[in-house]
Formats: sequence, structure tokens, C-alpha cells
Amino acid sequence: MITRIIPLALLALATMASTPLRAASPQVGQVAPDFQLRSLGGEEVRFADLVKQGTAVLIVLRGYPGYQCPICNRQVQEFIAKAKAFANAGARVVMVYPGPPDHLEERAAEFIADKKFPENFHHLLDPDYRFTNLYSLRWNAPRETAYPSTFIVGTDRKVRLAKVSTTHGGRSSAAEILAILEAK
Repeated sequence: MITRIIPLALLALATMASTPLRAASPQVGQVAPDFQLRSLGGEEVRFADLVKQGTAVLIVLRGYPGYQCPICNRQVQEFIAKAKAFANAGARVVMVYPGPPDHLEERAAEFIADKKFPENFHHLLDPDYRFTNLYSLRWNAPRETAYPSTFIVGTDRKVRLAKVSTTHGGRSSAAEILAILEAK
């Protein structure tokens, strides 16, 4: 009997070759793609216009993958609790809520019902995944919508931070983002 020993590096390459790769999201130093989405109040918001007013913290939530994500809920509450610090840092916080178009407005309203969004916060809907696909963040699996992500984008639209989590955890905390903003 012949036994083959496959070096670990070759095994890793073989595994990677069988795993589909997703397109790259915007990376640090790149210009963030512009997009326009609607708020629950019906306001059309263009990202390029927002970043002209100050640095943007772009948070991509999981939206409504069939339920309200408890981790998204905690993350949003944490950012809202630090709203004054974000305002003092000159940052606008943009939260994108993707999901299937059927009943997305209802689900988004349900998600923010217990939250008070300050003036420098925006909660935008992505019912057709146009934004999610533009940023290569579509988590195309059962009961999923988008990879939880955070980007810091300067007034020149250049990405200063790009953090994409391919799991439910690994999200940016408000303290982490504020430390980056205050270090500029």
C-alpha cells in the first residue's frame, strides 16, 4: 500500500480552489463607489453628497434575512449611544438596511422603532441589493442578505477603513471607529 502525504500548503490551495471567491469590496485607498438610496421617510440620499459634508462611517447591516438580526440591533444601539462623539468628530453615520423588496419598509420601520436616529445618522434601504452588489457584499445564502461591514470614507471619497465580516460577528465597534476618526 502506498501512502501519500500531501503538504499542508497544497491542501490549502486545493481547498481554496474549490471555494468560490467573492469580488472585492472597496479597499483602503480606493475611491468608494457612489450610490443613491432612499430613507424610510422617502428622502433620496446620494452618498457623494453626504461625504462632502464630512467623513462618512458606512455601516452595512444584515437587514431583514427573515428575522431582525440581534447583533445588528446591538451594533446600531451602540453607535447611537456614541452619536455625540461621532458628531464631534465631524462624521456622518450611514446605515444600509438590505433585504428582499417585499415588506422591506415594514421590516426596516420595525427595526428602528425603538431607536432615535440623530441628525448625523442616516438609515437607508437597499431593497433590490443594488448597493450591496455594487460593494460586493451580497451574502447569497439561505437566510442571509449582506456581509456585515464598516467603511470609513473621507470627504475625497477615499476609503480609510474597510472591514468586511464573512460571519455574523467580527463587526466594528463604535469605540474602534471613533479611535480611528480621532486619530486623523
